[in-house]
Amino acid sequence: MAIIVRLDRVLADRKMQLSELAEAVDISIVNLSNLKTGKVKAIRFSTLNAICKVLDCQPGDILEYAEDEDTFE
Repeated sequence: MAIIVRLDRVLADRKMQLSELAEAVDISIVNLSNLKTGKVKAIRFSTLNAICKVLDCQPGDILEYAEDEDTFE
């Protein structure tokens, strides 16, 4: 299983730069970039809440679950 981060898609839809979101959410651009590229293993609910508030979206717009094809072999 894998959680796919779709933050880049939501940012593009909102015509917002990563740096603008980082400033609005008060998170470092490095941490936000790591989240965007899926290099993090966890996200605080407070951070997710702030991102959703700024982007006017739902958590499901940013995070997507995808099951590995070989899970049931």
